[in-house]
Amino acid sequence: MDQAPGNPQGPQDQGHQDARALPTCYRHPDRETGVRCTRCERPICPECMISASVGFQCPECVRAGSGTGHAPSASQPRTLAGGTVTADPRLVTKILIGLNLAVFLVQLSVGDRFTDRFYLIGRAYVPLLGSAEGVAEGQWYRMLTAMFLHGSYIHILFNMLSLWWIGGPLEAALGRARYLTLYFVSGLAGSALSYLLVVPEKASLGASGAIFGLFGATAVLMRRLNYDMRPVIALLVINLIFTFGWSNIAWQAHIGGLVGGVVVGYAMVHAPRERRTLIQYGVCAVVLAVVVVATLVRTAQLT
Repeated sequence: MDQAPGNPQGPQDQGHQDARALPTCYRHPDRETGVRCTRCERPICPECMISASVGFQCPECVRAGSGTGHAPSASQPRTLAGGTVTADPRLVTKILIGLNLAVFLVQLSVGDRFTDRFYLIGRAYVPLLGSAEGVAEGQWYRMLTAMFLHGSYIHILFNMLSLWWIGGPLEAALGRARYLTLYFVSGLAGSALSYLLVVPEKASLGASGAIFGLFGATAVLMRRLNYDMRPVIALLVINLIFTFGWSNIAWQAHIGGLVGGVVVGYAMVHAPRERRTLIQYGVCAVVLAVVVVATLVRTAQLT
């Protein structure tokens, strides 16, 4: 906090300063938060927030029923976005990391013939396969499978570390189904923009589009909770510098994933409670429709 020049800070000023500091979550003392449980009034972080009819409640109050007269099972714990609170809030993130690692091991074992069959390419003759390949040839599955392929150890290491750091907390805040939907919609949005703008002979692969979508949704979530935006913005800027600074990075996939993640993330955390599910998945459907239209337009150009 700034101080006026020549006005030393006394005991009363120090007490006033402490009073204005954000409290920490009672279950996670290392996390500051400005949100409190509407029943017990203890401070709670996004991972502990469970949507209630008014405000948010902590997991203990939801489990206990807090004197509502209902059994604890009558009100299932919900995340900020309306998802179900689970015992392992990072399970989907772990599975996604496991799938990416497993596919990378297959790439190393089988070789380029496997990678050439599943990476994202518009339209080109692939010598190892002996035929014209690409999305324009009807191989739409490449837009999905490319999200699980990587070109090097550094490539997959960087992506999986980002997925763990960003994905875990976001999964806890959204819930498994909504988080998984965000991941795939963002990844497909990145693939669609890459297919639309990149020359058809150039191949692209990697989970970066989906991960940039998680970055975008995280920024929306932090804004929604009035958290300090500077750390996530700094991290995003660093990633964008790498995106546009290296010639072999498909920036189209990153930007497409980022835009898709911001749009879907906004719907996830800002949808009104009474129509939450409809709006959340409706927006996802709209983004997917844009993906389909962009794919059809590009295919028409290449055929």
